[in-house]
Amino acid sequence: MDKAVERASKLDTATISDALDKLGINGQCLGIKPRDHNFRMTGRAFTILYGPADVEPGTVGDYIDDLDPGTVVVLDNGGREDATVWGDILTYLAHKNGVAGTVIDGACRDIHMCLKLGYPVYSRSYSMRTGKDRVQVDATNVPVNIGDAKVRPGDLMRGDSDGVVVIPKEHEEEVLEAAEAIEAAEEKIRAALEKGMRLDEAREQNKYHSLQSREE
Repeated sequence: MDKAVERASKLDTATISDALDKLGINGQCLGIKPRDHNFRMTGRAFTILYGPADVEPGTVGDYIDDLDPGTVVVLDNGGREDATVWGDILTYLAHKNGVAGTVIDGACRDIHMCLKLGYPVYSRSYSMRTGKDRVQVDATNVPVNIGDAKVRPGDLMRGDSDGVVVIPKEHEEEVLEAAEAIEAAEEKIRAALEKGMRLDEAREQNKYHSLQSREE
């Protein structure tokens, strides 16, 4: 198994977000929400960039059967909420093929299917309106923008009830190390609070603020 994926799967997005802030890395996919707060997702990004349909519209994509299990589908539709690029058939096949989840800067539809199957879908919104003849695939496996964060093919994606973060592949070791240190400190703080220690004392004892402070 991909060790970095395994490590990231044990961390929540809030902890990873703090680590990203500490290292000065913009990896929070803002405005991208889970369709169910029970969804959890970890994997490496397969990216698609969409654009407005041409006079002779192209396809919205027939890529799903070519993805490896554990992949996260990352779809940049420019934040459009009037044309969906993901629906029930894609959800069904992605779930069947072991895809880890889908992230959309834009809208999805057929929410009932991802809820029924427990397949993680994160999007800006949802609607019934198809993207057919409205949008088309402009490029595959290129850098895309998701909620103001850059996502490149192979980057590490983590989603939970708070949303989605991306860890750039070239920084994943330092981000994971920082996040694990923050998580360990928080566990110690919770244990100290359980024993009756004051919060400010517990934070000071575990150097909590320095763990989250921006590195120069």
